[in-house]
Amino acid sequence: MKNLIIIRHAKSSWDVPLNDFDRPLTKKGIQDAHSVSLKVNPILPNNYIIWSSKAKRAMETAMIFAQNFNFPIENIQFKTDLYTFDEYKLEQIISNCSDDIENLIVFGHNEAITNFVNKFGDRFIFNVTTAGFVWITFETNSWKNLSNGKTTKVIFPKEI
Repeated sequence: MKNLIIIRHAKSSWDVPLNDFDRPLTKKGIQDAHSVSLKVNPILPNNYIIWSSKAKRAMETAMIFAQNFNFPIENIQFKTDLYTFDEYKLEQIISNCSDDIENLIVFGHNEAITNFVNKFGDRFIFNVTTAGFVWITFETNSWKNLSNGKTTKVIFPKEI
């Protein structure tokens, strides 16, 4: 069995004229990341790895979650290719995860996330919000064989 937790980066700022890749979190984004991470910490699987997009807002979100999970920040794997808005590219990246890993947490971007969870989960989600948490369980032993997962848990900041 494989457990995939996908988290959309928290709310980011458009106030400063920066390249999209370099946009930081807003105060609300920071608060939401803390709220969601503290809510989900007790339900996480025991052993997992964390991957994050290298975009500033995704990295900041991943670091807040890792801090609240007591997960060493230096163990987060920051991946340039996770800076994608394409669910097919996201699927390809996840499928390359080592089969030795049972539990994977990924921090990334929309539309890729919403489209991915709707393709593989069994619950339609209109939009995975910023700082949104979606856990999908797959009855497979290989990340390359993902299909027909079960949406185990969905948590959005507005629900907390």
